Amino acid sequence: MTTDVIIEKKSKTTINVKEPGKFNVIVCNDNSTPMEFVIAMLISIFRHDERKAVELTLKIHNEEKAIVGTYTHEVAEQKQLDATNLARMTGWPLIIKIAPE
Repeated sequence: MTTDVIIEKKSKTTINVKEPGKFNVIVCNDNSTPMEFVIAMLISIFRHDERKAVELTLKIHNEEKAIVGTYTHEVAEQKQLDATNLARMTGWPLIIKIAPE
C-alpha cells in the first residue's frame, strides 16, 4: 500500500510591466518639398490644426527638422510610412524619421 503526499507550495509572484516606449516622428527639411505640401501632410496624417501645422513647417524650414508627433513604436512607424508614401506619390523627396523619445 502506497500513500501519495501532495505538498502545496504557495508563492507570490510580482510582475513589473513597463509602459511601451514612445517614439518621435521627425520631419527633415529638404529644400525641395513645398511648404504647402508639408502643411497639408501635417494636417491630414498627423491631425494637427492649420495653425500648428504652419508653426511646425516653419520650424522644419528654419531648424532643418522638427518633431511632429510622439507615439508608440507601431503608430510612429505607420505615420512615417503614410507620410513617406504620400510624399513619394506626389513626387517629393521629403524625409521622415522615427527616433526613441
